[in-house]
Amino acid sequence: MRLAGKTVLITGASQGIGAATAELMAGKGARTILVARSAELLSEHAERITATGGRAVVHPADLADGDQIAALVERVLGEFGPPDVVVNNAGVGRWLFLDDTEPDELRNMIALPFTAALLLTRGFLPAMRARGSGWLVNVNSPVSRLPIPGATGYVTSRFALRGLTESLRMDLRGSGIGVSEVVPGKVSSQYFANNAGAEERIPALARLAIPTTTPEKVAAVIASAVERERAEIVFPWQLKAFELSGRLFPALTRYLSWRTGTHR
Repeated sequence: MRLAGKTVLITGASQGIGAATAELMAGKGARTILVARSAELLSEHAERITATGGRAVVHPADLADGDQIAALVERVLGEFGPPDVVVNNAGVGRWLFLDDTEPDELRNMIALPFTAALLLTRGFLPAMRARGSGWLVNVNSPVSRLPIPGATGYVTSRFALRGLTESLRMDLRGSGIGVSEVVPGKVSSQYFANNAGAEERIPALARLAIPTTTPEKVAAVIASAVERERAEIVFPWQLKAFELSGRLFPALTRYLSWRTGTHR
């Protein structure tokens, strides 16, 4: 899919991967719809995009709130019609043992990213089906392939997002709507600053073996996934190797993740 002239909706677009993706896609000629909770941060980022000749509109919404998701879908469909591309990137969650996580925080972890992607995609699908085209991108975490100790709620949400992605591929086969899943390794965004203690729970083996990537690199991979219509991209190659080892030697890989991970 060529991005020039397309409408691209990006969640979590106020910083990090989402902001970098919006900037890159706007630079390729797409009209970008920026979604996140902070209207102020979104507006600042939209101004930077438009100052360089790109197109960006701001739609603040708390995607942990189903009513706000429904209102967002209605506004976007009314203003632009169904997006050509939806990038489900919003996500939150501290890395905690299950019994250390309060129920409200667990619900919020599931809401972002999983329920937000589920409801937002559902909202746009009828119009995308009627048009017969579109592309969905779910940005996921390595723990959707390789669970780690001490992050139960977060891992559960990411596995659920992977299940949604796989199910959509089956449902949408032959519809003209494609689905990509992009799984980067550790990213030098604000995530770990916003979720204190998470970085220390990355198993030591992974910290040593998998290099950190940048939001800009992830944005380039997301754009490439859409342009080349790729179903799945796991990167960097060291993470891909870990994923492969998890498929070939699941017991050993999970033991090493546990052995070098967080313990009480």
